Amino acid sequence: MGRIVVTEFVSMDGVMEAPGGEEGYAHTNWTFEFPDEGQYEYKTEELMDSEVQLLGRVTYDGFAAAWPERTDEAGFADKMNAMPKYVVSATLEEATWNNTEILRGIDDVRRVKTEVEGNILVAGSCTLVHSLLEVDLVDELRLMIFPVILGSGKRIFPECPEKTVFELADHRQYGSIVVQAYRRPAR
Repeated sequence: MGRIVVTEFVSMDGVMEAPGGEEGYAHTNWTFEFPDEGQYEYKTEELMDSEVQLLGRVTYDGFAAAWPERTDEAGFADKMNAMPKYVVSATLEEATWNNTEILRGIDDVRRVKTEVEGNILVAGSCTLVHSLLEVDLVDELRLMIFPVILGSGKRIFPECPEKTVFELADHRQYGSIVVQAYRRPAR
């Protein structure tokens, strides 16, 4: 059975919106104020250790527009383009990025989780992440926390009626950027 691993760039106040230059947000591109090579090595290691990507529609559209034409020496772009991808969308009619299957909802995500062995990596995808957290499908949260308070924007955690407990699984530091990985206890 697969493990759903949510990985996010997050401000100190929990904002995950527009870390890489997305239009329409006052603080767009906020992660690029903190360059450090270690964080890129971490993101490469994380991607290489994953079997598939699971994306929400907005993140998928951004990735599908940016990645297909890229290559790099570390193999990050090659892996992004070659690996199987799933996009959760009720309205997307056709997936244009190679190796992409459209899922229509959480039941399809549950099916994929039973079919995939290894990590199912979810990046960005705020609405999808909220849905996954609300139905307790997230096995691990990896938060790359940047030393900035943005004050507004979409937050990583939704309002949830139930408490959800995680355990610290890993902690790393790259300059002033901290990565904290939390796993759900055995269920």
